[in-house]
Amino acid sequence: MKFTTLPGPFAICKLDPAATIPDWAAAGVLSSLTRTPNELSIICEQANVPQDIKAERDFSCIRLEGPFDFQAIGILESFLAPLAKAGVPVFALSTYDTDWILIQEKYWKNALAVLMNTGHGMVS
Repeated sequence: MKFTTLPGPFAICKLDPAATIPDWAAAGVLSSLTRTPNELSIICEQANVPQDIKAERDFSCIRLEGPFDFQAIGILESFLAPLAKAGVPVFALSTYDTDWILIQEKYWKNALAVLMNTGHGMVS
């Protein structure tokens, strides 16, 4: 399978579940907003996130080259299993067309090597 990289850095933020969606949350090449009864989770470019916001920072991103059929099985697992075996923690996100995998910078080079060694190819 093929993938593209987005170098970031990106942040994964946690706000109060009743919080208004801030303007900074939707800017940039990748943003995702998920509201649950327990949180408002925001993924966006790190440069947009105010310092006082609770966030995990310094993520880069892999975009699987979709689109994928909704009935397809094992696509995300084919990326996540080798990364898990190599001890690379990930934050996965799915959209209508594809999947995205966020990986902290300290694991980035190893993650790319693992994926290339398991037969996945990077699109330039």
